[in-house]
Amino acid sequence: MTPTHARPLLGVMFLIAAVACFAALDTTVKVLSATVSVLLVVWFRYLFQAVVMTGVVLPTRGWRSLTTRHPVLHAVRGGLLLTVSVLGFVSLIYMPLGEFTAIIMLTPLVVTLLAAVFLKERVNGLRWLLVLGGFGGALLVIQPTGQAIGWPVAIPLVMVLFYAVFQILTSRMARTEDAMTMHFYTGWSGALLISLALPWIWQAIPDGRTLALLCLAGLMGTIGHFLLIQAFARAPAATLAPYLYAQVGFAVFAGWLVFDHVPGALEFGGIGMIVVCGATMAWLTARTPRVDGD
Repeated sequence: MTPTHARPLLGVMFLIAAVACFAALDTTVKVLSATVSVLLVVWFRYLFQAVVMTGVVLPTRGWRSLTTRHPVLHAVRGGLLLTVSVLGFVSLIYMPLGEFTAIIMLTPLVVTLLAAVFLKERVNGLRWLLVLGGFGGALLVIQPTGQAIGWPVAIPLVMVLFYAVFQILTSRMARTEDAMTMHFYTGWSGALLISLALPWIWQAIPDGRTLALLCLAGLMGTIGHFLLIQAFARAPAATLAPYLYAQVGFAVFAGWLVFDHVPGALEFGGIGMIVVCGATMAWLTARTPRVDGD
């Protein structure tokens, strides 16, 4: 793919389709959690993606496309994303879809916080204000009714922390590594790591419906990531970043359609704060990638 960025509208369409797939993935996982182990869902999802990516990358690009100077970093990146997936899928057991997705969208804000604290990057006052606004929105999302208060609330917050570290590592590796190569190694790293636990997490698939849902989860995750790559090949990050937050809308809609859950007024307010602050931060970061020490 040649990143000509010549068709931004098509890129936006690909991105919106990608986040719709991710919302469908989360919805499917939440349904599956009632019948099978979350870890089994994670295993199936990663194995599906790894096999499909192998079938796509090798015939079209050959073995030479898998050459890398940083195999350890690829393994670390795959392990980080696997951890994010496990924590995210466990979170879906306890949290409604819309609220869970809104918490995920704190990631650009946490990336900014980690970059300032650990990488000593310069962060201006506006970005600090956006960070505080996003975390204020998170408090509204997880505390308004009291039903979600407790240890389960910590799971998506820890997940966001791991996801932020994953994003920082991805940003550094993307300077020298091919995107499809990274995607290939991420899938297989996650699949191999979770396969080590297979003797302890394996259970019989109870029926054809469950098998079909497992296949759907793998398909939605794989297609979603493929569409994401296509989107960034056709439009600059500055154009696409704010549209990532369309996933929150898809998740709220899916939560209402499948689980008959509608967020309350305070929850909607918190979701709105996270979306506005996060989208603004993502747009600023994409527009000025080198201002804060990138």
